[in-house]
Amino acid sequence: MHIDSARRAAGAVAALGILLGSLTACGGTEPGPPPAAGAGPAAGEAVGRDLAGRDASRRGPVPEAGGPAGPAEAGTVTIPGVGGLLQRRIPATTGQVLVVYGEGRDSAESTVVFYTRHRDGWRPAGAWAAHNGRQGWTTDHHAGDERSPVGVFSLTDAGGALPDPGTRLPYTHDTGAYAPPYAWDPAHLHDFDYVVAIDYNRVRGAPPHDRVRPWGGELGGGIWLHVDHGDGTAACVSVAEEVMEHLLRTLDPARHPVVIMGNREELLV
Repeated sequence: MHIDSARRAAGAVAALGILLGSLTACGGTEPGPPPAAGAGPAAGEAVGRDLAGRDASRRGPVPEAGGPAGPAEAGTVTIPGVGGLLQRRIPATTGQVLVVYGEGRDSAESTVVFYTRHRDGWRPAGAWAAHNGRQGWTTDHHAGDERSPVGVFSLTDAGGALPDPGTRLPYTHDTGAYAPPYAWDPAHLHDFDYVVAIDYNRVRGAPPHDRVRPWGGELGGGIWLHVDHGDGTAACVSVAEEVMEHLLRTLDPARHPVVIMGNREELLV
């Protein structure tokens, strides 16, 4: 991890303490084929929405910063830094939440904090430096805008160029489907070693590389959580490889994990 990223991660943990007391992936511009019959939103159950209210269709190592909440650490009724609108979109069955706190609307710098639900509320279980879309964030994501979509989205499917590290999520190991996005650039060779699909404009239950876009290609898709390369992404969220391994081993489909993501101002609505 770069020194600046490590500093941001450490700062995120301190701030948290105050609050508590070439694939069509990563927002690629290629629209993909039209939705297959029965693959649109009406065919599936409701999942996380973006701020425009659109529905998608259903179909390790120790963390670098932060760590498991100690038994004496009290939970919080609401997740810090997340306002009522997004808070209400967390399903009642959800027990695991990743929050991506973007530094600013036009910033590619962010921090990921992992929360788990307990009897006394939500407890932090890790915080890590991250990157988001290189142009920042948007509540109206379109293909090619290089901004990550703001909203609450479920996390249901995983995959990667490396074998399954021991996740409970459905995992698709495919070196071709998850080839480096820019094979000529060594910095990107491991971007898709591990990925978790963020359920924005995709069919739940399909592999992350599936290119069906229920809302249409214009609104983008292929938004993933993947391995960081030290800079902004095309629209995805990226963290260090060891963090991806940790999350893959920790995310539990029985706890219906979701990601809440956006710049800090939008998260507070």
